[in-house]
Amino acid sequence: MRSSTAAAVIGASHSESVPEMALDEATRSRADAKPDTAPAVPYPSPADAPAESNTAPAGDADEHVRALLAQKLASLAPLLSAGTRTQLQQHTLDMLTVLAEDEAVRVRAAIAQVVKNLPDVPRALILRLAHDDAVTVCEPVIRFSPLLTSDDLIALVAAAPSSGTRLAVARRPAIDAAVSDAVASGGTSDTILALLMNGSAQIREATLDALVERSIDQPAWHEPLVRRPALSEQSLKTLSRIVADHLLEALAARGDLDPVLSAELRSRVVAHLEPEPRANAPVANEGKPAETDILDAARDGDARKVILMLAAAADMPLPAVRRAVTLRSAKGLVSLAWKAGFTMKTGYAMQVLLAGLSPGATIKPGPGNGFPLSVQEMCWHLDFLNGKDR
Repeated sequence: MRSSTAAAVIGASHSESVPEMALDEATRSRADAKPDTAPAVPYPSPADAPAESNTAPAGDADEHVRALLAQKLASLAPLLSAGTRTQLQQHTLDMLTVLAEDEAVRVRAAIAQVVKNLPDVPRALILRLAHDDAVTVCEPVIRFSPLLTSDDLIALVAAAPSSGTRLAVARRPAIDAAVSDAVASGGTSDTILALLMNGSAQIREATLDALVERSIDQPAWHEPLVRRPALSEQSLKTLSRIVADHLLEALAARGDLDPVLSAELRSRVVAHLEPEPRANAPVANEGKPAETDILDAARDGDARKVILMLAAAADMPLPAVRRAVTLRSAKGLVSLAWKAGFTMKTGYAMQVLLAGLSPGATIKPGPGNGFPLSVQEMCWHLDFLNGKDR
């Protein structure tokens, strides 16, 4: 049971009346807590005052005073070397331990905020704070304390003394695979989402495979899964079947895709494109392929048919279109789509399907889904593909 006083814990050696100096420390701490009080003289080192002066404020009834004292003592903790601790220094650590059990969350949180990054505070204090049932106390220590080991973190996931314990572990930088396994097996949907979004977390391939299978009913996991490195071929295929269209581009842009799956995904990226009428676009001559025809062929992944149709629609020699494909010329293919009287959606589809460009490497539509290249530039590329040097 937490106590708000130090007297019962620190021991009978201080049961005598508190000296005048201790009362002065309590008065100064109260003054520090007032918003209209000027900054106080820095709190003295434990070596600057008798032990009794460090015990009195911990029993102060004012929560603000105890919180300020907690911050000051926590900041001194790294100076209390285990090899050179005097009786006075031990009293200071004892009082810090007492304050870590304070009934006021504010007091315990004040300690946690000061010690969360420190490597030289007592490990027992860190473990006490990490197992606190208040999120504001445990969360900063769990996420950042260098004193917590992988075994400590796994134990925290298992015990989950706070509603935010597992989430804090999932967000901790650079957790190892064993900790990630514990989070994945015992975490809620939100906790696992936090784990997947933690780019520095190590996650085993088998664990990722299991999470991908579970993600069928967890669409919020799809995007961080698509962006995780080192997914297995099995996971990539599963994701390709379940993710929304807007994530297909990110999946198709991965460099670790099997060539067959990569081609399939590029075709599917094209498949969700629908032609839009372009203002003042030339009407295709009778007998020439329409934009809907070429996009239908693109959806089927029939690159040979698309090349033939693009050459016919743009009234360009077949070798010129093939040259654009061989060179993987994004600008050339966009120019051919413009010449054919199609919209920029077809220009985009040609880059993905024919040039095999990842979505991130393509030329995107300009304002209003228009062509981003100038007419002069597109004419230059058409002449270049035709073998005409300007």
